[in-house]
Amino acid sequence: MMMMTTNTPFLNQSALAVHQAIQSGETTAVSVLDATYVHIEAHEAQVGAFLSLTKDLAYDYATEVDKKVKAGEKLPLLAGVPIAVKDNISVQGAKTTCGSKILETYVAPYDATVVKQLKDRGMPIIGKTNLDEFAMGSSTENSAFQLTHNPWNLNKVPGGSSGGSAACVSAGMVSLSLGSDTGGSVRQPASLCGLVGLKPTYGLVSRFGLVAYASSLDQISPFGRSVADVAALLDVIAGHDANDMTSAQFKPETPYLNSANPEALPQRLGGKKLKVGIIAELNGEGMDASVQQAFQQSVKLFEAQGAEVVTLSIGGIREMMAAYYIIAPAEASSNLARFDGIRYGVRTKEKVENVYDLFRKNRSEGFGAEVKRRILLGTFALSSGYYDAYYGKAQAARRLLVAEFEKAWQQVDVLICPTSPTTAFDIGAKTDDPITMYLSDVATIPINLAGIPALSLPCGFDEYHLPIGLQIMAPKFAETTLLGVASLFEDAIGLKNLIPSAFKSTGVCPV
Repeated sequence: MMMMTTNTPFLNQSALAVHQAIQSGETTAVSVLDATYVHIEAHEAQVGAFLSLTKDLAYDYATEVDKKVKAGEKLPLLAGVPIAVKDNISVQGAKTTCGSKILETYVAPYDATVVKQLKDRGMPIIGKTNLDEFAMGSSTENSAFQLTHNPWNLNKVPGGSSGGSAACVSAGMVSLSLGSDTGGSVRQPASLCGLVGLKPTYGLVSRFGLVAYASSLDQISPFGRSVADVAALLDVIAGHDANDMTSAQFKPETPYLNSANPEALPQRLGGKKLKVGIIAELNGEGMDASVQQAFQQSVKLFEAQGAEVVTLSIGGIREMMAAYYIIAPAEASSNLARFDGIRYGVRTKEKVENVYDLFRKNRSEGFGAEVKRRILLGTFALSSGYYDAYYGKAQAARRLLVAEFEKAWQQVDVLICPTSPTTAFDIGAKTDDPITMYLSDVATIPINLAGIPALSLPCGFDEYHLPIGLQIMAPKFAETTLLGVASLFEDAIGLKNLIPSAFKSTGVCPV
């Protein structure tokens, strides 16, 4: 294969820059895709981001994009930009394993709504990314198939459960990917991998075609290396979907990409001064010193940009860990009941005595330890005599949390806190201690319970040059404000389009 050095190493650039280069004819969608797969081939063995690649599908869409450019057509937003998709999101004709042995051979017969939206925009889907089994985990170590490594330090975890989607963007393989966020599964790996990760308002993005973990918490969510790229991808995937009964009838006044601009923020705030709230309960206690230092510097940076910063309390927010680990496993125990080896899933090869024995062996062999743990927790919480004591009280606590956030929005425009209490930890460091692992999501879980949008973006590095993330929260359906504030901070701190030096593209593309 002949090689040539391009004037611009497109893989190091933003998704919007790549799209513009394709539209202008500076490069082609097929050339970008060629370079993408060369980069993946060079680094995938180190990173382990992908469970499968969908080359034929990707080249079909890249070829169509190039035909449109040649014909002089104006492309849809992000057309030609390669994207990776978490392997719990259905792509027709491709494996959708959810990182589980029980779905090892399952091929999706239809597209998720978000996948259809990507295809309609001409975005080549390059492959399916690794995850904690059924999205249950915070390190991507629960995958039944492989480990995923953090590109900033290959001995560290990338976070989870969307660790593969985070790692492939962090390693420069793609500029955009989709994950799912149930309790922090996009924001926490975004923090650990130096990315922007957005959990939209519950209902803003269709869940149709997402294999459900906890239906009242799950939300498909974008990763990128800049706020503008994430905003552009949100424009592609957001919108009402009749196939999803929880899909919201909401449309923003302006495109989200237009809001990802500090200059648009004053108008959004009605000319008022930006008011930023610090959550007292998530400030200091349990945070690494480097994380707390970066957070305090972030607060000063907001003040330097003219924001008024106040500290306020969100009552019961730390108790939401307990509520989450009742609600999420309870919904999981119901959602995962279908994976029995008869309707869905791999069937045991052992001899069975009856249908109950078949169910037991199928599920015992097919599910990993963490999935079994959460199914058992959820089944117990929903069992006769315990429903009101556990699930009922957890839902009551959730309603109180929503009320607490509503009170906060009367005082501030956004809330901030560290995204993760630590930077990326060693592979294997927390696998034998589930409680410690669960605490990785102490700051992100309340957002899913409340259904509000939140975004993580880089705010510094620790002493080992591992990324630290800042979480910004906003009221329901206030993504335009959230993106404006995030872009203000991003411009001020100057940390975007981050790629570890070992993974930067050389600019060499095949022809």
